[in-house]
Amino acid sequence: MSSRDIALEILSAAGIPLNSDEPWSIRVHNEKIWDRVISQKQLGFAESYMDGWWDCDALDVALTKLLSINVLSLLKPSPALALHVTRSYLRNNQTKHRAAENAKHHYNIGNDLYSRMLDEEMVYSCAYWKEAKTLGEAQLAKFDLICRKLELQPGMRLLDIGSGWGGFLRYAVRNYGVEAVGISPADNQINLARERSEGLGITFLQQDYRDVKGEFDRIVSIGMMEHVGPKNYKTFFGKCDELLTKDGRMLHHTIASNVTKQVTDPFFDRYIFPGGVLPSLAQIASAVENTFIIEDVHNFGPDYDRTLLEWQKNISSTWSEIPQYDERFRRMWDYYLFSSAAGFRAGDLQLIQCVFQRVGQRPTYVTAR
Repeated sequence: MSSRDIALEILSAAGIPLNSDEPWSIRVHNEKIWDRVISQKQLGFAESYMDGWWDCDALDVALTKLLSINVLSLLKPSPALALHVTRSYLRNNQTKHRAAENAKHHYNIGNDLYSRMLDEEMVYSCAYWKEAKTLGEAQLAKFDLICRKLELQPGMRLLDIGSGWGGFLRYAVRNYGVEAVGISPADNQINLARERSEGLGITFLQQDYRDVKGEFDRIVSIGMMEHVGPKNYKTFFGKCDELLTKDGRMLHHTIASNVTKQVTDPFFDRYIFPGGVLPSLAQIASAVENTFIIEDVHNFGPDYDRTLLEWQKNISSTWSEIPQYDERFRRMWDYYLFSSAAGFRAGDLQLIQCVFQRVGQRPTYVTAR
């Protein structure tokens, strides 16, 4: 069978027509796409979209359909993919130096992009849509949910690992009276966080989590564990153990994989989050064994689908305001947002919040929702 025949058979199994009127139909502009996709798998599919070789009006729907039939299981691994997997097993992609470079690759793209895509507080993680009607309301609802799960009290010292542009800490300081410290290796984030938080007494440090000193009543990370890396989970939680007071509590909010992995999707590794790997709940549980009790696991993955579509709608309406990002970048960014939404919609990805307390005697924990 030719590459085209193989690809069309897969598209047919997924219910995706070729060059038709359905919104999820794939419209091909370059017939070289078939060899590229069959040889390079998901990376070839993504890059050919970035290069304008094909289009789809409902890209998120088409990608959801492909994920729903476990499309990768229908394709043999390429030598390049096998090499990518082998390298990921052998080396630590999240050493201090690599972690800093990886963070800057994504978060230093430009605050002008993120300020247009995100809500007013520039929250770059899954919103909580239980009762919210707008993206801003849903992000504040997420903030308050975390504060209630942590049972924050005035005067507590709170550490936010990977604090982004500081939105959560500003909310916690204003509404719960905590003393706050935030860290991020990305200078663009730290600089804007300091500017936006002026007068609130929040300390923002540009550093790796492994270099943090001090003692904290509460620790939180929101969308940061995806960047820790499988080889560093025990180091990460060991550092949390070192920093947390004896009766402290912590919450980690992360995208999670259904299965344990050592490697990420090659498109995301090359273009979006270099070195990032989504943890599984099994990996998290193994890393905290004998140190922390997982008091609560809250999965609201479908909320990320809606969040991502809101981000895409925001940035789509404002691309003309940021002409420094070329057409290939715009298509890459759309593919990133729509493919992520598809992952949550198809159930391939989860969004979990885990609450932890130390092993041993502790008060009964009743979670918030």
